[in-house]
Amino acid sequence: MSDDAPGPTAPGPTAPRTTARSRAKADRRATLLAEAARLFARSGFDGVSMEDLGAAAGISGPAVYRHFASKQAVLAALLVGASARLRDGGDAVVARAPDDAAALRGLVAFHTAFALAQPDVIRVQDRDLDALAEADRRTVRGLQRAYVEAWVAVLARLDPDAPVGELRLRTQAMFGLLNSTPYSAQGHGARGVPRGRVRALLETMALAALGHD
Repeated sequence: MSDDAPGPTAPGPTAPRTTARSRAKADRRATLLAEAARLFARSGFDGVSMEDLGAAAGISGPAVYRHFASKQAVLAALLVGASARLRDGGDAVVARAPDDAAALRGLVAFHTAFALAQPDVIRVQDRDLDALAEADRRTVRGLQRAYVEAWVAVLARLDPDAPVGELRLRTQAMFGLLNSTPYSAQGHGARGVPRGRVRALLETMALAALGHD
């Protein structure tokens, strides 16, 4: 080997640090979104500042800008992200189900779990969707339509004689039921009812709303 030939390169120490740094950044972003959901649900989008978000996440207000360009970008990440997870999760439930009846039960269980786990996101969606930029609103609406249509397609195969408009109506009514949980199952309406029983009741009612009790 000539003196000019490059020798073996020692493993650089930066890769593990970069990975750890990336994980830390992702964790901080997730914390900011969780705190944004909580604060927006409590005080409304207009009632929360970037400084409030930073304080809730344990960082300074200006540090929030390392993760999000603006408060509206936080809202977009929260609502677009939730809609994308619902669309993708619904598609995954249908894809792995052995038949359409199982797919429908899986979809109901999936959305019930989301509604019970994400009451703040549902509240923010209900109240602050119009605060999104127009392009982000269109994205959310498009994701939501795709999610609805996944349900409607399953129902259409189970009820081939039912008009598609009726199947959409059933689906939207069922969403109204499950998405009311931030105001019912999370409050006085469910007082004294074990959480597992709340979930079972909601799933039973959702299937009945869809015409498959």
